[in-house]
Amino acid sequence: MSEVAQRKTPLYDEHVRLGAKMVPFSGWLMPVHYTGIVEEHQAVRNSVGIFDISHMGQFIVDGAGAREWLNTMLTNNINKLDVGTGQYSFLLNERGGIIDDLIVYRIGDQNFLLVVNAARTEADFAWLQKHLPSVAAAVSGGNTVQIDNRSANFGGVAIQGPRVVDLFRAVFGEGVQPPSRNEIVDVPFDATTVSVARTGYTGEDGIEVFFAATNAVKLWNAALEKGKPFRIKPCGLGARDTLRLEMCYPLNGSDLSPERNPIEAGLGFFVDLAKPTFIGRDVLLKTKEIGPREKLVAFRMKEKGPPPRPHYAVVQNDERIGEVTSGTLSPSLNWGVGMAYVSTAHAKIGAEIEIEIRGQKFHAIIEKKPLYKKSPS
Repeated sequence: MSEVAQRKTPLYDEHVRLGAKMVPFSGWLMPVHYTGIVEEHQAVRNSVGIFDISHMGQFIVDGAGAREWLNTMLTNNINKLDVGTGQYSFLLNERGGIIDDLIVYRIGDQNFLLVVNAARTEADFAWLQKHLPSVAAAVSGGNTVQIDNRSANFGGVAIQGPRVVDLFRAVFGEGVQPPSRNEIVDVPFDATTVSVARTGYTGEDGIEVFFAATNAVKLWNAALEKGKPFRIKPCGLGARDTLRLEMCYPLNGSDLSPERNPIEAGLGFFVDLAKPTFIGRDVLLKTKEIGPREKLVAFRMKEKGPPPRPHYAVVQNDERIGEVTSGTLSPSLNWGVGMAYVSTAHAKIGAEIEIEIRGQKFHAIIEKKPLYKKSPS
């Protein structure tokens, strides 16, 4: 896809002004880094960093039947959500494959915000619309459902790191209470209101802030200015990837796909099979009963060498047992790390494996997730 066809977030000009290296990503021009991936990664691990997540999709689902209908579309249990809280969940196809992983927030009694992956926004919206209850059935049953794709008019930032609460108070006021983990609250900001959720994709404490696109630049610059005492850094996709991979958080399109289900991905915790019905449930029940053929495992290289990358073969005793889905050089651990689908018989923590990199085999070991563990403070 040419750069002409790439979309720009409301913060594009700010990224360019700050000297970011811009790259195409999921149909958008996004910063891959500003000063460097390792520096930005360490800022998030040790102080605070800010990411533009305006490329991600935002849907509003509401109506008298919204909660009940969403529970048939997503794997996690919406009924466990209090108003003002969120949960991680999956949108599946009929084969149990992962169309997308997302966060759903219950922002009212029958009012929900879905934050979905940028590359999947249009497909997710089409899938959800296709499965809306028919107008006649909805009206006669009193369970109307509406879904609105507000992505084009809204933006978001993720502010992540151990100094995030200090920065929250600096930006929004000392008297404003930050949300608890997985909570979402509306807070005043510069004569408007923004939504702040205590969530993230880095393994550090963090918030994600959602706002009208017209407020994006003002909020971004306020965070950078107020964050100076906390050594804030703007961060790009590169650091986002190394941070999430150290935590073994999956990336849609790499570790998750329509050919893989959440049980294979080791994410059954976010699937409520006790629910009577949701799309893909029967396949997941069967997978759980007979066991998955392959499992997503984390691994660490045991010798220095080129970092592992997607599609590299995983080998044991000269037999190909799987394939790498994500890999990088971990800035925190200073080792090559990654995730791979391997046959279940070989997916044992502590097992010795080899990663085939450009015709050479390098020793690695299957590790318990997450790969990065914070030392006790």
